[in-house]
Order: sequence, then C-alpha cells, then structure tokens
Amino acid sequence: MSIETVEVVNPGLQTTVQAWPGRLGLRAFGHAASGPMDHVCFRAANALAGNQPGVPALEVPMLDLSVAMLQDTQVAVTGPEGVRLLRNDVEVPMWQTLDVQVGDVLTTVSTSGPGFRVYLAVAGGFDVPEVLGSAATSLVSGIGGVEGRALGRGDVLRSHGRARIGRRRLPEAMRPRFTTDWEIEVIQGPHGQPDFLTADDWETLTSTVWRVDLNSDRIGTRLHPHRFAWARPDGGVWGGHPSNLLDTSYPAGGVLANGDVLTILGADSNTSGGFAVVATVPRCGLWKVGQMRPGRDQLRFREVSYDEARALNARVDFSIDPARMIGNA
Repeated sequence: MSIETVEVVNPGLQTTVQAWPGRLGLRAFGHAASGPMDHVCFRAANALAGNQPGVPALEVPMLDLSVAMLQDTQVAVTGPEGVRLLRNDVEVPMWQTLDVQVGDVLTTVSTSGPGFRVYLAVAGGFDVPEVLGSAATSLVSGIGGVEGRALGRGDVLRSHGRARIGRRRLPEAMRPRFTTDWEIEVIQGPHGQPDFLTADDWETLTSTVWRVDLNSDRIGTRLHPHRFAWARPDGGVWGGHPSNLLDTSYPAGGVLANGDVLTILGADSNTSGGFAVVATVPRCGLWKVGQMRPGRDQLRFREVSYDEARALNARVDFSIDPARMIGNA
C-alpha cells in the first residue's frame, strides 16, 4: 500500500520523477532510456534513504524546489556542495539520511557554485506507474513519472511504506566532485578516424576547451561550434556536409556532430538520425555531463580505452556502494 507523502509547494524549473537505469532495450523502437542525468547522485540519494538504487526519486534542476511532507518518513538529498537544504527554513545536511515529520517543508536553495542538478529520494521510493518497463519521466514522449510531465504546484506524490533505517551518510571523500571545468571521458567512434575524422581532428577534439551552450537540456548538451577538417569532402549521396550519413542508431552518451556543432546526447535524446557520432561518453562520465550548467561551464574530452572505461565505471559504483556509507547517531 502507498501513502500520500509529498505535496509540491514550489516545483522549480523542471522537476521530474526519474528512475534508474530507465527504459533499457527500447532504443531500436525510438525510445531513449530517460532516467536521471546524474546517475551517481541519484543512486546515492536512494541508498541514503534506504532504497534500492533505481527506485523513483526526484531530479531537480538548479532552481529552488519546495515540498511539504504529508507523513513521517525519511528522505535524502544529494547534489553539488554549494546547494543549501532547508527544513522549515533551518539548514540541514545533504548527503545523509534525514528524518522528517508531517508538516515539515523541505526547500533546496541554489547557488552560483558548480553543478546543476539535485536529487531527492524518500523512503520506499515514489509510487508512480511504470510505462514500458520504467517509471522514468520522458518529457519528449510524455510518458512515465507524473503524466509524463514536469511536476507542478499542488502535485501530490505517494510513496511505498517502509520501516525506518539507521541514519547514514556518505563520507565527503567518497562524494563526487563538482566543478565548472570538467574532464569528460570519451571512447572514439563509432564514426571516428580515419573514415570520418582526421588524426588532427581527433587531437583537436581532445585538446580543445569546449563551452557548454545555453541551449542544453535533457535531450542534449550542445557545445560551441567548430569546423573540423574531416577525412572526406562531403557526405556523398547522404548530404553536403561531411558529418552527414545514412540514418543510423545513436549510442547513449554519443557525441553527435550535427554539422559544425557537437552535442552530447542526453537521457531523452534521439535514438537515431543522419549525423556522425564521433565519440561516446561512457557511464563513468555521463554523471558529469548531467551536472554541467548551460551557458557557463566548459569541458575537455579525455580519450579512454574500453577497458579503462569499464574500470572507471566500477570505481564510480564502488564510491556509492551502501557499504561505503557511515552510520549516524
């Protein structure tokens, strides 16, 4: 049985219910996985609330969210260090289990510091219906979460009941580090050199400081324009620009070359199209893409091998394992 748990007082900019890892196995049918843009903070919030890592929780872009508690329960909020979490206008810690009571109002207060998204989990997870195998909200498809949309003022969310756990926190040394100048891991291809990019192009891609465009969202993180030399003069029968090709599938985290503009494909991105994917961000780097602030942050790409990416993925998983968490009195 589920219980009314949270009422939205101030929904912020585009707060959604997400679930990890989202809708897997449906890219061939045109459905991106959706789910959290920063899977590390999302999974950590759930672990701190005593949940399995993938149950539904809230993703809050960097604009203040305020919710009223409708039952006694436990919550956890994770995200950038500079964000302030208030309970009834009194600051309380993030990155740990928090006991709350009926009538408490929780508010996230954003700052100008690093990072862009905050995650709020409640004990038992939010009770929203699964659509195509996941409760994750897809704003593009209009499915999942609460009617496939961002939360609005007055929305009431229910949660599954669960016995209280001993309070826990994630040590600062294990938490992700936020910055305005990011290093993002990439694996070359599937449309890399020598067929699409030249060796100099790849060197440029991995040495340039790229600016994150203001027009970035859950669909894609756009970077400033750059004209590569390309290994071919045009796209042949597929189009005039060398980045053009016959429609093909896009990998999650692909770095898409739409003409002279690179875009890192996000959680709600297209799953196929007619542009080259010159590199792919592995899971260990995707959480960082989810924390880049549009119009301000910048990044460098760092090439890694497939085996190195797998090792880095495992390191990320290790850092937010519940076994790494410390009990609080």
